[in-house]
Amino acid sequence: HAVRAIRNGFKFGRHGQPLIGCGDWNDGMNLVGAQGKGESVWLAFFLFDVLQQFGPLARRHGDSEFGQECASQAQRLHENIQRHAWDGQWYRRAYFDSGEPLGSAENAECQIDALPQSWAVLARAGDRQRARTALDAAYRRLVRHDAHLIQLFDPPFDNAPVDPGYIKGYLPGVRENGGQYTHGAVWTVMAFAELGDADRAWELFNLINPIRHAESAADAARYAVEPYVVAADVYSVPPHTGRGGWTWYTGSAGWMYRLIVESLLGLRLEHNRLRFVPCLPKEWATFKVHYRFRQTMYHITVRQSGTDQQAMSVTVDGMQQADQTIPLVDDRREHSAEVTLPIP
Repeated sequence: HAVRAIRNGFKFGRHGQPLIGCGDWNDGMNLVGAQGKGESVWLAFFLFDVLQQFGPLARRHGDSEFGQECASQAQRLHENIQRHAWDGQWYRRAYFDSGEPLGSAENAECQIDALPQSWAVLARAGDRQRARTALDAAYRRLVRHDAHLIQLFDPPFDNAPVDPGYIKGYLPGVRENGGQYTHGAVWTVMAFAELGDADRAWELFNLINPIRHAESAADAARYAVEPYVVAADVYSVPPHTGRGGWTWYTGSAGWMYRLIVESLLGLRLEHNRLRFVPCLPKEWATFKVHYRFRQTMYHITVRQSGTDQQAMSVTVDGMQQADQTIPLVDDRREHSAEVTLPIP
């Protein structure tokens, strides 16, 4: 089923990007490719990531033919992303059926979209320098410190003649139409963490952390929804700037959890091992994790050593681990582990 699903995605337009069909991650852009010719740049990054991960999996299961197909399609995508998706300072979002770009500086609305900028980093499909330039552009254009939000794109759709779909039915700055769609905002923070930019990653995490929307009575009144759960969206245009909407949103909450545990604290589960690749503030000396593996508990202390000369070290029950990972064994005993990290 997975192979058939992936092959179904091998449908490309004139710029070598996957066809967007009736919408990609953003189903509100349902008219970008209504005639069957529109393309999604974000989907190019996403498909590249899928192929990079699924190809080795196919080979491990003895399907070297599909593994090679994944590799060749990934190479093709990489080349077409570099050739046709770069707009000069950031990556474009899509192409309409007509071939006109979306998410370009030449657009009056939706000049820059957060998704391709973050996924250029997360999928490692873009030129590294371009990816950093694009993410910096997203920071300048989409991060709103005044309203504690990260816009999905800017400017919102309003009066321009292009019609991307029902997303334009939302008021400017509401939900996907240029507000914060938290799912996408989390990817932006993840991208900075992936680059090892701890200052930006924690700055932006604190910006979108819902509890930060209720640090004063005035903040809580503006936010107007529960600050102890994740909201799907936060509005970005007066008179509703900073107001939250559609709370208890599990999609964004799941990604927020992964941001905290995997991208920031750095826990990476690799089958039966834990690897630590954290992105921590320099002032953090230590933190603890109590990790349950099936019916076995691991008590893990992570420390930053205070020197960038010391190599990372991992011990489990006093034994040094040569591969710098914590092996997970379900022996129903309690284990203690220590991870020592140099401050970057």
